Amino acid sequence: MRTREVAWHRCGPPGGSGRVSEVRTPGWPDRRGFTLVELLVVLVVIGILAAIAVPQFTKVRERAYYATLQADIRNLAAQQELYYATNYSYTSTLSDLGFVTSQGVTVAVTASESGWSATAEHDGLGSDEGCAVYYGSATAPTIGGMSPAAEGQVACTT
Repeated sequence: MRTREVAWHRCGPPGGSGRVSEVRTPGWPDRRGFTLVELLVVLVVIGILAAIAVPQFTKVRERAYYATLQADIRNLAAQQELYYATNYSYTSTLSDLGFVTSQGVTVAVTASESGWSATAEHDGLGSDEGCAVYYGSATAPTIGGMSPAAEGQVACTT
């Protein structure tokens, strides 16, 4: 036998007769929990929201990876110019520049006395996706079929 929870209140003004009556919500049967249909509707709505949100999250994350690559390449360019001002040549050794890449970024540099080029890739992107740049007499690097159109231009595969 199930017990029923019933809200009780006093009838009449304060200090009244002290009679107690039962309060029920009209039109609502005495039930507990949710029906299977209600649960399925909630699951469908959650599924639709997830199907919309996941691709958007992936796009935002990919844009953040490319922004990190571009920032690292610009920092590398500044470090190369500082190195050139002191040594009158460029270097392909990142430790000579005091350059530290961002987390998950791999930078490959090729340098000579009169120019340098670099490619940058992120662990979160595909193997042929990233950014490239060149300065001076260096040959324009290619990454994922993309090459910078001009000296100093950062070209990315997106």
